[in-house]
Amino acid sequence: MTPHLQAQALACERDWRMLFEQLDLSVRPGDMLQVSGPNGSGKTSLLRLLAGLMQPTAGQVLLGGQPLAGQGAALARMLLWIGHAAGIKDVLSAEENLTWLCALHQPASREAIWQALAAVGLHGFEDVPCHTLSAGQQRRVALARLYLPAPAPLWILDEPFTALDKHGVAQLEGHLAAHCENGGMVVLTTHHSLATMPSGYRELDLARWAA
Repeated sequence: MTPHLQAQALACERDWRMLFEQLDLSVRPGDMLQVSGPNGSGKTSLLRLLAGLMQPTAGQVLLGGQPLAGQGAALARMLLWIGHAAGIKDVLSAEENLTWLCALHQPASREAIWQALAAVGLHGFEDVPCHTLSAGQQRRVALARLYLPAPAPLWILDEPFTALDKHGVAQLEGHLAAHCENGGMVVLTTHHSLATMPSGYRELDLARWAA
């Protein structure tokens, strides 16, 4: 069974200001957790804490009941993180970017990469340098990682709908919901109102834990 993600008494301080404290949460297979709150409430910081990219001021994050610290290899297998920025290299092509990103954790075949790019509407753009693509197309390159075979069960996504057109938004909503219905987990921030949500959807408003 896929391990679940937990936060216990979590606190986060940035620039000498406590953003939130005593925050508890649990994300289990099938769950989609949307983190909301006003600007500056710590939404991105919380996602980075859950992804192991930051250390909490207090409290701890657990994966499968064990602290994230020391679970680097397991976290790499379990987690797919896509930040607010697309996180791709402009000088590389769409295919080269995915090849490079996959090589860090789980290599994928060229056929699988092309299929993933086609799934996000980038058929014919596989060998095009990313600096020539629009912002929406660059976002699609990053999101193509979600369409690779044997995806990581835990997806942590910071504003994944940024720069997507109406069709892209609807497609991504459906894909995220399907991932959860198939036993995956999604934690995301978005200013977008979701139209398609899995049965395990819930919202966490950070304003409730403001310091």
